[in-house]
Amino acid sequence: MTKSFSLMGEDKRSSKTVLAVNAGSSSVKASVFRCALGDADPELLGECSVSGLTSSPTTLTLKLADGTSPHDGEELDGVSSQEDAFSKILDALVGCEGLSSVSGAESVDVVVHRVVHGGDYTGVERVDKSTLATLERLSSLAPLHNGPALSIVKACHTNLLPHASNLACFDTAFHRTIPPAVTTYAIDRQVSDRLKLRKYGFHGISYAFITSAVAAHLGKPQAEVNLIALHLGSGASACVVRAGESVDTTMGLTPLSGLPGATRSGDVDPALVFHYAAADDIAEQTDAQEGLHITKAEQLLNKEAGWKAMTGTSDFGKIVTAATEGDDKLDSKACQLVVDMMVDRLAKVIGGYFVALEGKVDALVFAGGIGEKSGYLRSKVVDRVRCLGFSAINPDTGDGHRDDDRVVKTLADRILLVRTDEQLQMAREILPLLRSGGKHDKQ
Repeated sequence: MTKSFSLMGEDKRSSKTVLAVNAGSSSVKASVFRCALGDADPELLGECSVSGLTSSPTTLTLKLADGTSPHDGEELDGVSSQEDAFSKILDALVGCEGLSSVSGAESVDVVVHRVVHGGDYTGVERVDKSTLATLERLSSLAPLHNGPALSIVKACHTNLLPHASNLACFDTAFHRTIPPAVTTYAIDRQVSDRLKLRKYGFHGISYAFITSAVAAHLGKPQAEVNLIALHLGSGASACVVRAGESVDTTMGLTPLSGLPGATRSGDVDPALVFHYAAADDIAEQTDAQEGLHITKAEQLLNKEAGWKAMTGTSDFGKIVTAATEGDDKLDSKACQLVVDMMVDRLAKVIGGYFVALEGKVDALVFAGGIGEKSGYLRSKVVDRVRCLGFSAINPDTGDGHRDDDRVVKTLADRILLVRTDEQLQMAREILPLLRSGGKHDKQ
């Protein structure tokens, strides 16, 4: 079936200016691309980010493709939401003399948004009133991300970029190939079918980029690549890729399941939340007559758990430092426990995914902020899975990866480090739409 919609009306220019927006719980990132309507890859012109939305200081950074940084950690005032952050980003881009393609807000032709939970959407979607209503209903399943992303979509529609076309790419789409035996929960099928309660999986835009980048690095067709990929950041997950497609991932109905994160518990016994909420200091926050409402349960395990709840900080780098060198402000034993816990969970996942691939693994891939920066965690994880035939790696191997131009770096035989780029992947995913004028096959 072919869906179609108009992108920029009858505009016949040979390239479009695309703004790829990635709104997270504590930051907003946006990259500007020139997308030629031929066969060329999107050309990065600049990238801008606002970080520290949940912990001061809030800072803005703008880096251009030529390596210059008109804004480098500039502290901001009056930024209290992702929408505020995006407005600051747009001001910085429009006001940058070195970014001629964005001479004004009207220069942006298309805004493509990363939306974490896309439900049953399997490809790029134009965000109109109907799409927006559907995505808002899904926001409760990804409370840290869908809401912020949709607030920016609305702002683009109403006042910031009303002339631009708004498209959405979904983290769930890459995982549409996971088989039913993996996505199905052992609950009443009528209820699960009616409420669409199943494993969806997340970080899919990142995994799509990783799969493509590793295939190119190995010189193999993507359809022949088998990977165990780890996207490790404040939200952490793993994915097993067989023949270029996702066949399992650690996150499920929501991003809460699977590996622990900065403020997420990861997998727990489902009954734990009721006992946890009964603790005196938690129970005081819960209406005694109403009991534990689902939104409160999600609040506890999404935003008040994880390694921040265990150590007092969401900064994994500080946790590793405290665990290995000591820290006057952090409990070193608690920090060491977090590191040991992450190694334990990751090793078990890698082992399971190794079996899922019947040992035919082209690469174990580390990506994401922690995956890239924490050589200590990488080395500890690899040490635990050496029985699977992986070689030990030096904790310092891969340091400085973000400072060079390599997207993929080899750490050891079959162990890779990938600088994932969700914004670039989104720009790539909308190219067929740009080139067809808005028509694409619905999958």
